[in-house]
Amino acid sequence: MVVKTDVCIVGSGPGGALLAYLLAKRGISVVLLERHSDVSREFRGEFLNEEGEDILKKHGLFETVERLGLLRMDRIEYWQGGRLFKRIFPEWPVDHVGIHVPQNHLLSAILDEAKKLDTFRLMLNSRVTDLIQNDRGRFTGVKVRKEGKDMIVESPLIIGADGRFSTVRKKAGIKAVIKNHGYDLLWAKIPAPKGWQPSIKMALVNDSQVALFTQTGGAIQIGWNIEHDSFPQLRKQPFEPFIEKLLLAFPELIESARENIRSWHDFILLDVHSSYCETWTKDGVALMGDAAHTMTPTGAFGLNCAMKDADLLADL
Repeated sequence: MVVKTDVCIVGSGPGGALLAYLLAKRGISVVLLERHSDVSREFRGEFLNEEGEDILKKHGLFETVERLGLLRMDRIEYWQGGRLFKRIFPEWPVDHVGIHVPQNHLLSAILDEAKKLDTFRLMLNSRVTDLIQNDRGRFTGVKVRKEGKDMIVESPLIIGADGRFSTVRKKAGIKAVIKNHGYDLLWAKIPAPKGWQPSIKMALVNDSQVALFTQTGGAIQIGWNIEHDSFPQLRKQPFEPFIEKLLLAFPELIESARENIRSWHDFILLDVHSSYCETWTKDGVALMGDAAHTMTPTGAFGLNCAMKDADLLADL
């Protein structure tokens, strides 16, 4: 089976989905390939800053996302030894210090609009296995494995929006320069205690940063920096002394954390690194988002940068 399109975008994260929508809206035929069976998976990079918010408003998508559900954070707090010592509020006219947006809400808002367009086609369960080159070395399509069958998508422009371990980048022979930052990140998610305010809370625990992000639906996402590559050794140690440090830093979490973080298995490890490519384009291929410039979790810029890439690429 062969499918032909003006633009083939690999990866239906927020950046790839937004670019697909913006191009299709302009009458350009787009095939958006996603290797998973749906877009309702849980993600950890769901923090929208002012730039990301402005892009969604620019393209008439923010109200839909808001209707589906989001949460404005109204303060940043800094804690030490279980005590609050500094609090930062947004400055007028901004009414938040960041917005939590479940990624399935964001993707639903974008893709539901895109699906109204005849020029847009979303293909799920579609894993790119290779790129196709003509005899002049230009990339002219992708080979796809979809539901156990092989197919080809032919396109004069292939966009790699497939993340930090991009297949498109690898197959196009574009080298990523990797930089480690000396830390990894442990993620956990727990229910927020009663009366918890929508906020970002920060503390230093044994000289390592711990951040708490309030989430839509009454949850707290915990991000705990640990030394790079230290988790295999860390998890061999008793768990209780480790989690006790979190409870000393944030006493309000004692009940919820003890009920929901009971072992090392309740944390998810993120191997933290950033990367950049000396070129984002090569012979009919263009990269965007983490495929072009992997961001660290610090500052939660990844989601917003991917959408900024989409906004800029749509005008080229």
